[in-house]
Amino acid sequence: MASKNKTPLSLVFWETTAACNLECVHCRRLEVGKEMSSGDLSLQESYQFIDGLAQDFDHKPVLVLSGGEPMVRPDIFDIARYADQKGVPVALATNGTMIDLPVAKEIASAGIRRVSISLDGSNRETHDSFRKMPGSFDKAIQGILHLVDVGVPFQVNTTFTRHNLHELEAIYRLTLELGAAALHPFLLVPVGCGMEIKEEFQLTSEEYEQTLLKIHEFSREGKLHIRPVCAPHYFRILAENRSSLPKRKDTEKFNHMTKGCLAGTGICFVSNKGEVFPCGYLPTVCGNIREESLSTIWKNSTIFDSLREPELLEGKCGICKFKRICSGCRARAFEEEGDFLAEEPNCLYEPEVSC
Repeated sequence: MASKNKTPLSLVFWETTAACNLECVHCRRLEVGKEMSSGDLSLQESYQFIDGLAQDFDHKPVLVLSGGEPMVRPDIFDIARYADQKGVPVALATNGTMIDLPVAKEIASAGIRRVSISLDGSNRETHDSFRKMPGSFDKAIQGILHLVDVGVPFQVNTTFTRHNLHELEAIYRLTLELGAAALHPFLLVPVGCGMEIKEEFQLTSEEYEQTLLKIHEFSREGKLHIRPVCAPHYFRILAENRSSLPKRKDTEKFNHMTKGCLAGTGICFVSNKGEVFPCGYLPTVCGNIREESLSTIWKNSTIFDSLREPELLEGKCGICKFKRICSGCRARAFEEEGDFLAEEPNCLYEPEVSC
């Protein structure tokens, strides 16, 4: 019998393997290998995990097959097909470098509904230096074109730091030119390798704010769905400019915008070893699907409970009138203060203090 979850789970990001063919400077992991490890969930464990998603949730969440690089898994399309057969919507998050035309056709036949491809620059030099692989930009663009050829919708994911901030508009225009369904700008969260580039690359609060305002300008053009990620302040900006965006019917699960930080409230992250986290950047383990179902963890984790209660937020987040639609980035708070309920350290906004 399907369980009644008071807090609906919309997206499950699953690190199908930690292996990757690139060595990106901002990777959430410190240790990255080229081959799958013995700790990765087996194919049978993967099927059991998917069975739980299909049976235990009233509204089946979108399963995002991520990594590492999910295309390193030789059974990734078996997994996607199984999820599709069980009625679980499937998306694929990839760097795009391994998608040739036969692979694109297999993506289409496996029932994958959308593919996200990372472009961290508008040109070879910017992207390739960030991804540490010469030719990765051209391969990603070719991967996108192959997806277009077979009719698979795609979105562009871009991590914005000081290395590419000057190319924000160029990346937006390139995304439009390629025919993407959406652009998801990521604002760097310093974990893993990202910690090593924090001082040099992370945006200041002022740069963060200006970046979101510029993204908001692009949204007003109404040409593309734009959903900033790890940028909850964007929802405060939307609230302050309620009438400035074109009306859109973003009812599709891939596009629907609800609130700022969704860690533990609308999404969760499952590691290659089965560990469950509120998101891929908040390293607080809430359980393990090898020991209990994701549904049980989702309903009973005390960490998830805390993240779902805005009144527990501390510092200026706790007194902010936008806390229920923004919440601040809980991962940045944890990285800075060791407390995921602390105030967001990269927020320029100063809330009014009531007397």
